[in-house]
Formats: sequence, structure tokens, C-alpha cells
Amino acid sequence: MSELRTKAEHTEAIRKDRRVAVVINTRSRRGRRHYVEVIERLHQLGFEPLAEIGVYNPKRLRELLDTALATRPDLLVVGGGDGTLSSAVRHVAHRDVALGVLPLGTTNNFARSLGLPLDLAGAIRVFETGKVADIDLGMADDRPFANLASFGVSVEVAGKVKPWLKRIVGRPAYPLTALTILPGHRPFRAYITVDGTRHELLTHQLNIANGRFHGGWQVAKDISIDNGMLVAYQLGSGKKLRLLGETLARATTGRWRSLAGGPFVVGREMLLETDPPMAADVDGEVRLRTPIRLRVVPNGVRVMVPSSFEDR
Repeated sequence: MSELRTKAEHTEAIRKDRRVAVVINTRSRRGRRHYVEVIERLHQLGFEPLAEIGVYNPKRLRELLDTALATRPDLLVVGGGDGTLSSAVRHVAHRDVALGVLPLGTTNNFARSLGLPLDLAGAIRVFETGKVADIDLGMADDRPFANLASFGVSVEVAGKVKPWLKRIVGRPAYPLTALTILPGHRPFRAYITVDGTRHELLTHQLNIANGRFHGGWQVAKDISIDNGMLVAYQLGSGKKLRLLGETLARATTGRWRSLAGGPFVVGREMLLETDPPMAADVDGEVRLRTPIRLRVVPNGVRVMVPSSFEDR
């Protein structure tokens, strides 16, 4: 872990020296279409990228992120969906480099949690007018994550949602795919231990969020990616019709309650056990199985955000 400048010093260095490196996932349709535009807009703002890298093979993403970081930028600009950005978060965690986010995915949960403009021009403008902030890093066992660990129907959805459906309908592709899987899905029992208290629930879907958004919709109006807390919540219960109803409600309204009034479990550290043991989708990658210990590392990642972002 390198010694970190103050956030004010880091912000000033980005504005003055303009040392940036750019990595864009050009495997995605939006990444291919916008790659040249991103580079042109950065040049127009006076940035002269130390590296300009297009990722055509996702298996090389981590290698290419390392290549970009080897140029020692103050700002690592990464364009892609939440999976690409989650990999970038793991690379810059605890390092004296800020992550600049270009939201080029379907749901853009991470960008939404940071309060970033979702249009490309607006997101790039933040690199000139915004500030460096430090946000929370989630940990699932020893695996860092930016936004969400999920269990149940969503793990199957992640593997079965069709790219063409995401291109055509966008965010609703996920709940629409869930509706095809739900009829044959069996509920599971989850046990969440926080501060010595064990919570038990029966559900088809459990999420544990570090970020503020899931599926492009707000989890709760008072959740934050910078409050030092994880939030566990279920969609529906053990009853498929209730999950169906809540899925449709979220898809059509994006409506969620306050943490104070909703069915949430909040804590800095959680032990999750399930019956039966289950696979975990951690920011789009299925690598772990329950039981899993999840925790928050406060201020573990530096990011470039709008000046209005509340940095705690």
C-alpha cells in the first residue's frame, strides 16, 4: 500500500498535471462505439493520456489494468459495465490513484451510487470539475467488491440473461429473465449474524449491498456507498408470488423504502450461512459459496466524483 496524498492534494494534481490513463472495455457495444469519442473529449479538456487501452478480450482486463497503472497516473479512467468497474476497483483499492468512471454498461449501478451523470459527456466533465473522494470497499471473505453480493435467483439470472435482450430493453432484461427462472426455483433459508444477533429468513433472493443501487434501481433512499455499512435485504419471501410482485414493482417504479422502515439488516460485518449452501454472485462473478463473512473497509477506494457528492 502506497502512502496516500490528501484528497485535496490528489484533486489538485489531477486538475494541474492531467496525468490520466484510459482503459475501455471495447468488447461491449457501447465501449466500441464510444472509444474514440472518449479519447477526443479527454484531449479537448487538456488531458494527454499516458495510456489509451481498448480491451477486446475480457480475459486480459486485469493485465491491461496493470499496464495502465504502470504509467503511474493520478487518475485511472475506466469505461465499461459494473463487472469491468468492479475489477478496476480491486486494482486501485488502497492505492494513491483515483478511479474515473465511464458508465458504459446496462445498469451502471456503481456510477449511480457515486452520483455520476450517466451521459458520457457529463461523466467525462467530472474529471475536470469534480473532486477525489474515498468510498467504502466491500469484502466477501478475502474478495473485494464495489457494489453487491447476491444469492438465489439472481445468480441464475446472471448466467442466463441474453446480451441481445439487454441491448434491446436495458435494465428490465434482468427482472424479465428472473420471471422465466422463478417457477422452478426453490426457496432457501438464510442466517445472517450481525453483532451477535442471528437473523433468519426464508427467501428466493438475498442481496448484501455496499453500493446504493441494484439492477439500476435504488435499494433504499438513505443508503450510501460511503457510510461504513453493509445492507442485507431480501426480495419477497419464500413465496414466489410475493417475489414476483416485488420484482415487477421494482421494474416499473424503482421504488424502495427507507432503511428505518424496510426489511433490512445493517452492519459493518456479517456472517452469512444458508441452507442449502449456495453460490454467491459477487459483483457479477460467481466464485464463492456460503458460509461467507462479509465486511466493510471504510474509505478503501479513491474515486473521482461530482463536487456535490457527500464524502464522509
